[in-house]
Amino acid sequence: MNSTDVTPSEITKWDPVLTERVMGLLKPFLKGYHRAEVRGLDTFPAGGALVVSNHSGGLFAMDVPVFASGFYEKFGFDRPVYTLSHDLLMTGPQGVFLKKTGFIPANHRNADEALRSGGVVVVFPGGDYDVYRPTLSANKIDFGGRTGYVKAALNAGVPIVPTVGIGGQEAQLFLTRGTDIAKALGPIARAARTKILPISFGFPFGLSVVLPINMPLPAKITMQALPPIDIVAEFGENPDVDEVDAHVRHVMQRALDDLAAQRRLPVIG
Repeated sequence: MNSTDVTPSEITKWDPVLTERVMGLLKPFLKGYHRAEVRGLDTFPAGGALVVSNHSGGLFAMDVPVFASGFYEKFGFDRPVYTLSHDLLMTGPQGVFLKKTGFIPANHRNADEALRSGGVVVVFPGGDYDVYRPTLSANKIDFGGRTGYVKAALNAGVPIVPTVGIGGQEAQLFLTRGTDIAKALGPIARAARTKILPISFGFPFGLSVVLPINMPLPAKITMQALPPIDIVAEFGENPDVDEVDAHVRHVMQRALDDLAAQRRLPVIG
């Protein structure tokens, strides 16, 4: 028996009316506080597509709302934007709300179903490792060796849309991921399903080791969607996953370097 015969599919929980309402509420904040901008959507492919992006901003990462707001503004709400998310976010009332606005538990089954349905799926291969990268490495593409996104695109037969964002990592000063601290805590960190305990500095509490939570600075956030990559067309029927991953990261790094070169000052943009 297929598991979808027992439980509703995660992608059916998306509510376009609620999503449009939420985007309308978020837009003034995104445009006013973060002066958010999404570029490159003119080359965005039709049908299912896997958006592969760097992840920035720590606990208050704005990548998803910024990208989704720009995407929906250009294409409307007939085509859902799904985001592969950690299971911890998918529980309780919070999880119900997030699923209605396009967040789905991160696994290959959900990704495949969403992509084959014609949806746009956003994935951050670097996850928490990427989102808490030190400020000194703010403009470095680093997925921590994770390549599962390539297989997800291949399995669903959809293109990869490399996407880069800049500015989110300027919302506060990220000092370290705290991987050594997490290792020292051993079973406690494993119970929390984390390999990092990030240390940052911000307003109003100053130094923070996960908690207390500082407010993000009003950094200008720019995201750019790059031309789609048809894996089979560029790498053949049986592509080397590591080769594809290296190419995707190279394309993204080049684009992020270009965005960084255009930036005049931190936070201000």
